[in-house]
Amino acid sequence: MNKKSTSNKQTHQLNGNEDFDGLSVSEPSLPADWYISADWYEHELERIFYASWLYLCHGSTLAEPRSFRRFRIGTQEIVLLRDDQGILRGYYNNCRHRGSLLCQQDEGRLRSKLLVCPYHQWAYSLDGELKATSSMREPIDFDKSDYPLHCVAVKEWRGGIFVSLADNPSELTDSFDRGSDKLNHWPMESLEVGHRWNKVMQCNWKVFWENFNECLHCPNLHPELCKLVPLYGRRISGIRDAPDWPIHSDSDDPKYTGGLRPDARSWTSSGKACGPTFPNLTPQEIEQGQSYFTSLPSVFIACHVDYVRTVRILPLGPEQTAIEVEWLFQPETLLQQDFDLKDVTEFSILVMMQDAAASELNQKGLHSRRFKQGVLMPEEHHVKSFHDWVREKTKN
Repeated sequence: MNKKSTSNKQTHQLNGNEDFDGLSVSEPSLPADWYISADWYEHELERIFYASWLYLCHGSTLAEPRSFRRFRIGTQEIVLLRDDQGILRGYYNNCRHRGSLLCQQDEGRLRSKLLVCPYHQWAYSLDGELKATSSMREPIDFDKSDYPLHCVAVKEWRGGIFVSLADNPSELTDSFDRGSDKLNHWPMESLEVGHRWNKVMQCNWKVFWENFNECLHCPNLHPELCKLVPLYGRRISGIRDAPDWPIHSDSDDPKYTGGLRPDARSWTSSGKACGPTFPNLTPQEIEQGQSYFTSLPSVFIACHVDYVRTVRILPLGPEQTAIEVEWLFQPETLLQQDFDLKDVTEFSILVMMQDAAASELNQKGLHSRRFKQGVLMPEEHHVKSFHDWVREKTKN
């Protein structure tokens, strides 16, 4: 579900003078085979995931020297680590000897200043240089400097850690949707991860992004969310997604303005804020209670008045997708005696589980021999924008 407005909308004229930010004609969806085919999945990995900046985690989860985390992107395993000087480094998770995996744990702290292969004990310094082999003698023409770990590009931006597997990565900020400069209103760098939640969904990665980008399903699948955000109960994700929006342009009702219900301040089960309001938010951002920023293909960032939530999306196969959610808080919020973590996390997890179930249902239906391609409705203009992005990235 898309809980944000983007600047990539298509605007059409209705009745000669009314702007409606939706599709005025039916649009075909992506071919069903693009969600199932192993060959097409490999094509998308090369053209999209191995060519883009990908969000992996918040920097606070790798704050300590020698801390590391392991990630899987398609068929590739990546290791991130923080060296003793605090420099963040990224490597492909394989030894230069015969290709064995180096790190077997998902995360932890290294006991020494060396990365040691668990198979034949080749040892690497934290800057990736080969320091020792286990052979009793080495070939006379063997030079350790020829066998460093293979690096991946790593950048820490606004507290988040991004990697690129491309040979010549683009500018990181180019991956964000327009308007993401407003993310500066949230102190991302100083926040800390208070909770993480992971799930593997049995669906193609695009199915989940499509679900994020529309709210036609919201009243049926998200009754709790529609109670918190009444606009979603109208099956729309933006105030101009309804053809009659000018009639309600002066309304204060959140059913038409898109904000939270009157007694709610944040995305929590109770609707209550879990901590103090971020100091640099605009009155509109406080009133709305939610702002969304995306960096395709790997993350959307949900910013609330009192905490931030990141949702990372990475493909594991043609019909399998991993998501990880991080809840980011101000340090003083985490120290409050009355801080109720469950009030924050349980609501988001409920919505994510509902979305995951819908995405898996969608994926199963795509196997029909008769279903070749779907059609988009006017409220699904964000889905069309996403489809256009995929088509552009994967064209020959």
